[in-house]
Amino acid sequence: MPADPATLLHDIFGFERFRGVQEQVVTRIIAGRNTLAIMPTGAGKSLCYQLPAMAMEGCCIVISPLIALMHDQLRSARALGIRAASLTSADADWRETQDRLVAGELDLLYVAPERASGAGFRSLLERARIGLFAIDEAHCVSEWGHDFRPDYRLLRPLLDSFADVPRLALTATADEHTRQDILVQLGIEAEGLVISGFDRPNIRYAIQPRDGLMRQIGAVMDAHPGPGIIYAQTRAATEKIAESLKGRGRPVLPYHAGLPPDVRAANQAAFIASEDMVMVATVAFGMGIDKPDVRFVVHAGLPKSIESYYQESGRAGRDGDPAVATLLWGAEDFVRARQRITEVDPERQKGERARIAALGALVETGACRRAVLLRHFGEDPPPTCGNCDNCLAPPPSVDATTTAQKLLSAVYRTGQSFGLGHIEAVLTGKPNDKIAQRGHDRLSVYGIVEGEETALLKPVARALMVRDALETNEHGGLQFGPAARAFLRGEEKIALVLPPARQRRGKRNGEANPVGDPLFEALRACRRTLAMEAGLPPYVIFHDSTLRDMAARRPRSLADLALISGIGERKREAYGQAFLDVIASFEGG
Repeated sequence: MPADPATLLHDIFGFERFRGVQEQVVTRIIAGRNTLAIMPTGAGKSLCYQLPAMAMEGCCIVISPLIALMHDQLRSARALGIRAASLTSADADWRETQDRLVAGELDLLYVAPERASGAGFRSLLERARIGLFAIDEAHCVSEWGHDFRPDYRLLRPLLDSFADVPRLALTATADEHTRQDILVQLGIEAEGLVISGFDRPNIRYAIQPRDGLMRQIGAVMDAHPGPGIIYAQTRAATEKIAESLKGRGRPVLPYHAGLPPDVRAANQAAFIASEDMVMVATVAFGMGIDKPDVRFVVHAGLPKSIESYYQESGRAGRDGDPAVATLLWGAEDFVRARQRITEVDPERQKGERARIAALGALVETGACRRAVLLRHFGEDPPPTCGNCDNCLAPPPSVDATTTAQKLLSAVYRTGQSFGLGHIEAVLTGKPNDKIAQRGHDRLSVYGIVEGEETALLKPVARALMVRDALETNEHGGLQFGPAARAFLRGEEKIALVLPPARQRRGKRNGEANPVGDPLFEALRACRRTLAMEAGLPPYVIFHDSTLRDMAARRPRSLADLALISGIGERKREAYGQAFLDVIASFEGG
């Protein structure tokens, strides 16, 4: 008979109760029922297979897309006392691991989909007792998903050859179409779909047009002293931003696929172990990051889709503490994204256009950002959240339809070949040689914009580019996009959201120790020492929230430590006395 899940939850993981849909998923798996769990990042997906692996007979096979992610989860599982191993190209002990699997000495075995779908691996499993298949990042199985991996499509024969073994698919991001595709591809019944809410209330969303990128990034860094990730769109941008940030008193490293493998691995390891490092990365630095104490994520350009943005921004605040996700975008991002559509298969172009339109709605809205995100995933959220830039400081808006018509008219009458600077000069009646030589000072649009309307020209041009009404040619000149004539004829309106005034200095936020408790800092120092001795990232020992609870409650014994959330038996035995000694030293003082 399986062990009691509630007892295991307390004894192994140190929690008094399940979160969200965890209990529903765990109960289904222990009962042998196939399940697809849609749970947001930070909702505790790994517990949904780790706990059943301890409760049931046999080994849980975890299929995961990245070696770095497997090894990160491996460290955390072993710290809990779970017998875990991985079979990857980076593991030299593969013979020993196979022997342990066959001998029944493993609770968890992590493998990549490429290995899991092979005939040799299936033969190995036939010699062992298997209790569960867990397919992590399951959206990779769907061609409709934003991270399609063909090898995930080859998993179904393996799963079907062990028909009596329950299968659990897990993902944080899947719209309705992708969910249905996952169910079909992995052979999970429709009734096995379990959806948690997508909301991450501890993340504050902020979206701004790029206006001095390094200054904007610097303001976020200054306000959030903990670890952070900055996503850049190209390798060159990654290197440039990382170099520019190195003088700000924080360790900063780059990460992209063009770096040598040993440098990538070293940079990632340094970030995982750090309590204040900033990683500047392309999305190659993605699913392999299971670091719970990331305090901010900055996108220095437009992500691929709302699904990608949700997943990438969701790498902030996995520990439940306050975090911020800032997106800095430019109209040119939308132009490039639409140009890339022509490079994909024709049958996928409609879906790609819909993704760009959804991103446009997110960045341009003057309403609640969180509500836009949650509605995209099929939820019905309240109209305001109180924790995004628009809710915290509602932006003013103006009807800029007439200004848009003036700008489009000027683009048309100057021949659809000049950049915005020239168009602005024509509309505002600024004489110069270029305008005079081409006779643009004799056009009907010359000088028709004045006063406060002048300040609207740049944001209106940006809005028209987002809406596919303006695009740039190969020389940077503005020309009509497919939606231009609808705006010229007044069939489409523009309610322009005005960006907030530039702030000189960011307020420090989301600090690990907001009340400045010296005991908390001493506990952090103790954690840092223990982590270095054990060769582990500090968060694997305990999260900041656990240390704050310790500092507040000041336990005096190992039995007292058992009452603090996040401290299971194994960690209490391994590390408890060291922290009790620190607390005792403060009591004595």
